[in-house]
Amino acid sequence: MTDHAADAADAVDTEMAAAQLKERLYATITMISVVIGLAGSSHVTVLGAAATIATASVGLWLAALVADQQAHRVTHGALARGRELRAMLYVSSPLLLSAVGPLVLLGVSALGAMGLETALLVAAGVNVATLFAWGCYGGIRMGGGTAFALLAGGIDAAIGTAVAVVKAAAGH
Repeated sequence: MTDHAADAADAVDTEMAAAQLKERLYATITMISVVIGLAGSSHVTVLGAAATIATASVGLWLAALVADQQAHRVTHGALARGRELRAMLYVSSPLLLSAVGPLVLLGVSALGAMGLETALLVAAGVNVATLFAWGCYGGIRMGGGTAFALLAGGIDAAIGTAVAVVKAAAGH
């Protein structure tokens, strides 16, 4: 492989990784809203919460695939297949993975180790902490030093917390 071809391949890999991370962050923020909404409901059961979380995750994933296919059809005049379809599936996979943490915590709740509302609030907290960690990592990657990394993490965590507060205040 020539240096130019290797550089082009690296650029595509970096672009796909960035797109996947964007989806991961989007899914994390969305899942915060879902679990806070469930935590605020007085009539939710573990099974109902699990179904809601799974449905939200799968629904977001399908919506992303439909949007990606539509964009591909419009720009290329054909359905994405092969490599392009695999790239779409790879990039959108965090939308499905966003349900794993909350579902594990619901399983812990179902086993009686914690209450349902506690499990949902812990899931929201873990997702806010995840946003903080990604923000810090991004700040470090930008070379801004520890203070900048903490600020970036704090801003990302504040966004996640704001989503939770607005959702809780709305009573959903």
